[in-house]
Amino acid sequence: MNISALWKISYGMYALTAMDGNRPTGCIINTAVQVTSQNPTIAVSLNRDNYTYDVIKQSGKFALSVLSEQTSQNVIARLGFCSGRDTDKFAGTDFKWEMRGGLPVITDNASAFITAEVLGSYEMETHFVILARVLDADVFSDAQPMTYKYYHEVIKGRAPKNAPTYQAPKAETGEKEKWVCGICGYVYEGNLQQEPDSFVCPVCKQPKSMFKKQ
Repeated sequence: MNISALWKISYGMYALTAMDGNRPTGCIINTAVQVTSQNPTIAVSLNRDNYTYDVIKQSGKFALSVLSEQTSQNVIARLGFCSGRDTDKFAGTDFKWEMRGGLPVITDNASAFITAEVLGSYEMETHFVILARVLDADVFSDAQPMTYKYYHEVIKGRAPKNAPTYQAPKAETGEKEKWVCGICGYVYEGNLQQEPDSFVCPVCKQPKSMFKKQ
């Protein structure tokens, strides 16, 4: 076990994955932290309505992939903006992943991975905080882990509604127009028609024509 994988953890972007029977599934989270160094334990926060939580509750295990600034944005689009209840998120994907210890791990320019076994969870109004013992961990590369700040300021991404840090866009309060990508759910605030025809979704790279005004 390479414990230095835990040093990659920050307030950032993570792929939280698990096995739904024989089918891999997962979601994007932004809250993960190392709790102990001896017999290493981590904690993750997950929306109680998220299908991935149901899968982890049944299986008792999960993998955490630390996404880097070079990770394909299709990873975030695929895992973060659709539900595993009705979508096979790993079918026909164009990003790289593999099985580690019986769990799906994102390898597409990820910084590191951790596999863990659930010790328990704490229920709040909207989320569960899951405590888990680290089973295995390793560092893929020295690529800079993607922080939440980078995701918002450079990629211009928005948190899915199930994310702990989700905030309703200003468009929902009538202050700005809201345009939503029909592929990944990315929200553009402002007048999209003023953007050049070459504009593409910063998450899934789809053209301007795929956006619908809400």
